[in-house]
Parts: sequence; C-alpha cells; structure tokens
Amino acid sequence: MERIAMAQPSWDDEMRAAAMDTLDSLHWVKGPQGKAFGEEFASYCGAVQGTPCQSGSVALWGALRLLEIGPGDEVLVPSLTYIATATCVSLVGATPVFVDVEPEYWCVDVKALERARTPRTKAVIGVHLFGQMSDDAIVSWCAEHGIAYIEDAAQAHGAQTPSGQMAGGVGDVACFSFFPSKNLAVGGEGGMMMTRRNDLAHRMAALVNHGRDARLESHELGSNLRMSEVAAAIGRVQLKRLEAWLAQRQSVAARYEGAFAGLNGITTPKVRAQTRHAWHQYCLLADDPEKLQQTLSSANIDSRIYYATPCHRQQVYADHPQHDATFAVTDEVCHRLVAIPVHHHLSDDDVERVIQAVVRACSS
Repeated sequence: MERIAMAQPSWDDEMRAAAMDTLDSLHWVKGPQGKAFGEEFASYCGAVQGTPCQSGSVALWGALRLLEIGPGDEVLVPSLTYIATATCVSLVGATPVFVDVEPEYWCVDVKALERARTPRTKAVIGVHLFGQMSDDAIVSWCAEHGIAYIEDAAQAHGAQTPSGQMAGGVGDVACFSFFPSKNLAVGGEGGMMMTRRNDLAHRMAALVNHGRDARLESHELGSNLRMSEVAAAIGRVQLKRLEAWLAQRQSVAARYEGAFAGLNGITTPKVRAQTRHAWHQYCLLADDPEKLQQTLSSANIDSRIYYATPCHRQQVYADHPQHDATFAVTDEVCHRLVAIPVHHHLSDDDVERVIQAVVRACSS
C-alpha cells in the first residue's frame, strides 16, 4: 500500500515548459518573469506591489528592514509558529516578545498583544497559522497604537478575511513562502514580500538587489535576495492553478469535518466566521497524539505535530527572558496538534484511508 505523504509538490507540462523556455532564453536573473510574478501575485492579493525573493524567511527579514526596525525595538510574535517568525526579529537586532494565541483558532491573541505592548513595541507579526487568517482586529489595534502590522502569510496563500480581503493585502507588509510543501511553490526555495503601502513599494525591489536604484547606486543596506527567473516562471503557472487547488483542499477538509465531528479524543479545527481557510495544514487537537500518530503510521499515512516546541522554549532563545515563561493556550496545544494530509493531490481513496485510520484511533 502506497504511503500517503503530508505534502506533494505540483509539477506538470506547463510548468516544465515555462522553466525550459526561461532557461533557453538565457535570461536567468533580474528579468521579466520575476517582475510579472510579483505583479500578478500582488494583484491576486489586492496589494500594490509584490517582490519575489529567495524564501519566506528572507521576506520576513526584508519586511523588518523596510519598516526600519532594529536594535532597541520590540516586535510581538506568537510563540506557536515556525521559528523563522521569531529569528527574523533577532537577525535585525530587535527583540522578539512572545505572546499567546487564541484558544479556538490558534492565531495571535489581540488581548495578549495589548498585555505585551510597551513604548518600544514597533511591530506585530501576525501568523495566519495553518492557513487561518489572523483576527481582523489586529489591523485597528495596530493603527490605534502606531504599530506596524506584518502578515506572516507563509501558510496562507489564498486565505480571505470576512470582508473579502486576501492574505497579503491586509498588513503593512506581508510575507509568503513558496517552499515545496506550500499551497503554491516555485520548484525549490522561494518567497515574496508584499505591501499595500505605496511609500514602501518603491524600496521593496531595491532591498532584494543590494539596496540599489536604476543607476546601480546603493541607497540603503540590502543584499542579493533575488528569486531566479526559472522559479518565478514556475510560480506564475502555479498561481493560475491556486484557486482550483484551494477548492480541492477545502473539499478534503469538509470531508474530514463531517467524518470526525463528535469523535472521542480529538477536536477538529475551527474556522473563523466568514473567512476562507487556505488549509495548508489540517490539524486535529488530540488527547493522545502519540496513539493517533501510531495508528496513522501503521496505515501507511504520514502525520506531524505542529509545533511541539514553542519558539520561546527553543535552544536559540535559552538566554531570552521569556524562555521559561508560561503561555496557557500555547502550552496546552503545542504537543497535541497532529496534522494529517490535506493537500490537493489526495484521491478520494486516500481521503477515505485517512478518515478510517483516524476513526480507528478514536475507537480503540
């Protein structure tokens, strides 16, 4: 029986042709594909500009540089997230201040932001965790206090707010990852910075190109953070597929919800009212995560716990004043969120196999 993977990169003849055509053009860097990909993805997200770059982590670093955040500044980040959300803050010399997440949706809690705010707070990084949009209230909270809002949308390609805004068009800057496991990929590593602010847009492209202008004069610190033309060409084709892929992920998630509702020992993920969840991950909150994972593995199905060690407790932050801090929700769920396959390559039989394995785990 073939193993059902947590993720599977998408690759087809049109993507292959786009890559080969770009290679054959011999225009491998700083060309039309990257510019077009940025414009097309920005239009999709409702932003004024998108700038492709090397990874989602680079995009987060770039967002902080654009907002001129550095030593002496504090940035509020959820501890229940991938480590890059926090380390990007440290890399620019600022201090990550860790906060708790919402008990139902697992995104950053606005009440926790208010408790953590100080005169040194310069930004919030709101993670659209697993594809779930963060609370819209963050936008008005940040505006009220003169604090920048950075969207960590690495897992949220295609997610939507109740008002219809897309992930990437909500914050001052948004950051996407195109890692092969993501809803949209580029044939390797890749990311994108996005902004809805015209005053940041003119600097964004320069930042990934050594801070240089059209005359090749550097006006601010940057580096070579550019995405290759081949990757951008692949991303443009994948963007055309994204809506159909999202529909497939939503269909799988709906089947899971119908099959798992009421089962003992697990809680299905809740979706914020009137939002569109992008379903990068479908995470069950399990009373016995080890048993659930063992049952899935015995059925030849991959699963993964997100995120067993919260950011503030990772070794890189052993000297951080919050290293031993307690966050009620994060501590309660971090070792119990078991992700099961939800990607758009799953067949009906694959989905049924996953369902039956979860039901067995909850019935035995």
